[in-house]
Amino acid sequence: MPGPDRPTIANEPRLTERVRETARRGALSHAIILSGQGDLSAAARFVAAALECEGDGPPCGQCGPCRKVLRDIHPDVATVADPEHKNISVDVLRRTVADAYILPNEGRRKVYIFPDCDLLDPKAQNVLLKVVEEGPPHAAFLFCARNSAVLLPTIRSRAVEWKLSAEEETAETDDRAKQLCELLCGGKAADIVSFCTELENSKLDRDALQGILSDARDLAVAGLAATYGAAGDGFSRRLAEKAGRRRLAASVEILERFTRECQYNINVGQLTGALAVALTG
Repeated sequence: MPGPDRPTIANEPRLTERVRETARRGALSHAIILSGQGDLSAAARFVAAALECEGDGPPCGQCGPCRKVLRDIHPDVATVADPEHKNISVDVLRRTVADAYILPNEGRRKVYIFPDCDLLDPKAQNVLLKVVEEGPPHAAFLFCARNSAVLLPTIRSRAVEWKLSAEEETAETDDRAKQLCELLCGGKAADIVSFCTELENSKLDRDALQGILSDARDLAVAGLAATYGAAGDGFSRRLAEKAGRRRLAASVEILERFTRECQYNINVGQLTGALAVALTG
């Protein structure tokens, strides 16, 4: 259970626990998009610390790598910027790509933080595409974007998107995400199929569906964290008790996959149908 002195993402308890749980499983992606509201750069540094951490419950905040990342002095964690130009130039990105193929100086990974993806035009992003797609296993890329749509679909399809909480979230989305999690705990296939059919019939667009799946995934992660003893609210504790660790872990993986699918699959009906099959299976 994380101690009081361990770092967190400010005002983001669900995302904090999600990063910790994913890091504990050794499943942090090599490419992560941090989108939405809040301090995206601070969230990216938290993820970078989790990637470099050598302690327990990453990021522990106590080991040498964690302290260096959080103080912005780790030699293998770089913030990609170009103060001489309005946008990040192709030359800067080419140097970043070349550097990514060099082994880390002292850390587990070489981590590159892009604090504002509005500064990456399509031509610049194409320079990054190959290294994000099939770069060396020690390289990781953290993209900060208020709206992930500023990134090319080819970049988004190769990355996991994690959303910071919106300042204002609709009750409808919250209710649907909670309902989906409750159904996963109940395990009744007919109810899950009915829920997915209702989603399709409600004429959701892809972004709205992604929001529901992302919220449900975060709730499931919090429930999974609760099975390991992490503090959580009443809903996450209820999920932990009703579903158990194995079912919640499987649900997180499925919801994560379909959240990614929403980034580049525009057929909402096809997505909801495939989701129903995956969840009932």
